[in-house]
Amino acid sequence: MINIDHLLDQMTLEEKIGQMTQLSLDTLHTGEPMKIQLPPQLAEKKLDYIVRERMVGSILNVTSEYLPELEEWHQIISRIQAKAQETRLKIPVLYGIDAIHGVNYCAGATLFPQPLSIAASFNLQQAEAIARVTAYEAQAASMPWNFSPALDVGRIPSWPRFWESFGEDVFVNQAMGTATVKGYQGEAGDYTKVAACLKHFTGYGLPLSGIDRTPAWIPDRYLREYFLPAYQTAIDAGAMTIMVNSGEINGIPVHASKYLLTDILRKEMGFEGLLVTDWQDIIYLHTRHKTAPTMKDAVRISIEAGIDMSMTPFDTQFIDFLLELVQEGSISEERIDESVRRILAVKAHLGLFEQAVNNPKDYPAFGSETHQQLSLDAARESLVLLKNEQNLLPLDKAANILVCGPAADNQGALNGGWTASWQGDMAEEALSQFDTILEAIKRLHEGTLEYRIGVNYSEEVDFQEAIWKAQEADYIVLCLGEESYTEYCGDLNDLYLPDHQINLALALVSTGKPIILVLAEGRPRLISKFADQIPAIVGAFYPGPAGGQAIAELIFGDLNPSGKLPFTYPQFPNSLIPYDHKFTEVEGVDDTIRFNPQFEFGHGLSYTQFEYSNLQLNKKSYTPEETIHVSIAIKNTGSKAGKETILLYVRDEYASITPPVKRLRKFKKLALESGAEQTIHFEIQPSELAFVGLDNQWILEAGRFELMIDGLSQYFIIE
Repeated sequence: MINIDHLLDQMTLEEKIGQMTQLSLDTLHTGEPMKIQLPPQLAEKKLDYIVRERMVGSILNVTSEYLPELEEWHQIISRIQAKAQETRLKIPVLYGIDAIHGVNYCAGATLFPQPLSIAASFNLQQAEAIARVTAYEAQAASMPWNFSPALDVGRIPSWPRFWESFGEDVFVNQAMGTATVKGYQGEAGDYTKVAACLKHFTGYGLPLSGIDRTPAWIPDRYLREYFLPAYQTAIDAGAMTIMVNSGEINGIPVHASKYLLTDILRKEMGFEGLLVTDWQDIIYLHTRHKTAPTMKDAVRISIEAGIDMSMTPFDTQFIDFLLELVQEGSISEERIDESVRRILAVKAHLGLFEQAVNNPKDYPAFGSETHQQLSLDAARESLVLLKNEQNLLPLDKAANILVCGPAADNQGALNGGWTASWQGDMAEEALSQFDTILEAIKRLHEGTLEYRIGVNYSEEVDFQEAIWKAQEADYIVLCLGEESYTEYCGDLNDLYLPDHQINLALALVSTGKPIILVLAEGRPRLISKFADQIPAIVGAFYPGPAGGQAIAELIFGDLNPSGKLPFTYPQFPNSLIPYDHKFTEVEGVDDTIRFNPQFEFGHGLSYTQFEYSNLQLNKKSYTPEETIHVSIAIKNTGSKAGKETILLYVRDEYASITPPVKRLRKFKKLALESGAEQTIHFEIQPSELAFVGLDNQWILEAGRFELMIDGLSQYFIIE
């Protein structure tokens, strides 16, 4: 491996600051950024200026509205890295991409369920396998830096990046995030290794307004207990890089917060890797946040806070301003060396100095049937059967069915943003070989089937005809939800489904025909105006391109659903209480119960039944150093084989900080044949039951705790 300190000693100040700069691929193409003529063409003069003269250390992204083939990526990266070899020190460029659910910016790559759906599977082995395949296919495209996973614990359901998270629970985010990091980065020398990038540090998932990139007010104690743990476990798992939250916390933009980025992240949490900004967020300190009077001030503030690399992303003014700041003594060169050493270390760990471009032919499994099968299996496990009154599902394949709703014949409804394009608006074309929900139902169905959309995402289309056709059907499959979106393009003012979708649901309910509602969405859009009148509901939270097939299999019984909600599905817009709420949030002074979600966290039905029994602890009292051993028997008492996720909760009865009613502490997923029984074992360290106390430090207090699985519970004492 290259000697980083020796290389750093050889670098000029200009070369160092170039390494700290990241530009969009658009800046290398002919034409103006974001207005590139298609098909895009790399401009030799721009390559010369940006890579050879300014020595920019990183390039990211894909040209808007264009989806390159694998061989095109090979050509693009080859030209960029060849130009880097023309520089004095021949330092390779670090190419970064948002491979959120597979390598979504490369034609033919394998796409998977989005993170929220992966969380709904509660399958850690599958999550790691998905990340491993994503790393393999990213390496095939010579893109070794993946801006994933997002560890933004989703505490506000209206937040438009909710589906990019692993849901509302701290432990689920820790477990899924760690599995994903391991899948991406692998072991040393692993040929499929890419650098994970944890995002967005930190508190991004709790904007006060629910609107993207808006202020959050998070007390230090709450920040440490709910938002830092997922990052800590992923850092401990070896995550190489972190991206910063674009918003602000307690009035301080995170990109300007030395307290968060240096005092906490570096000194307390021990992160030694590369810290990169989000999209032009140093610029935003000046233009949006109004904390930097000039752009030069914005650069100084962010570097002092602890930023290593600036996602500029369209010009090189960051280089000029930072060069001035060092030359005038406002920023020391030693501070620059800290960042450059981290950047070079990532490049060295990824082997870029030895091989910066991979041959696609060395990756024969790219987009393979094996990888696609993993995507289908993941989609199957991600679906959540939320309601099934009188065992309406599964349907007979010969039944007379009407399919309607805007999500029925739409790949965007299955995939969401970061799918072929930023907003996912190219999904229909890019994923045309995969079945939509409607197409998949047609493939499996053996009877009479009619399709009338009724309403699209913005207006009524053939509304009355859909109602007429419903009169003739035995069953209605109603597919409602959201168009694809991400970031601020998904901001909304009303968490209810749009009125025209609600009107369609109510009109179909009035026909008296049994309805199977499929919710294809990235967050829990409210359905309480008609949910009580719908006998069967399926939750599909962007299950990926294979989601259509998986949903059809579930409807007709070829698939026994096993997903569970990784969030609380609210019933009303002013009742957004998470599962790990406080007692005062749900128990009024008049003994009224105020926690009334549509569906609770961890809810999910099956076509079989599971019986829990014999919950045991190895003892009743523990010192802080002793391991708590838990066992429970689970039996499949139904007639079908199925998978079940065992969720273990613990409640601290009394504490110096008001305790939540319960917190998820462990989970396991297992498969059981009909009639089979298995005893599951858990181990809990008492330290895992600690909380952040009055002095903002983690503390484990002695007292009595209640351990709960399904409807069973046991008490124990921590001495």
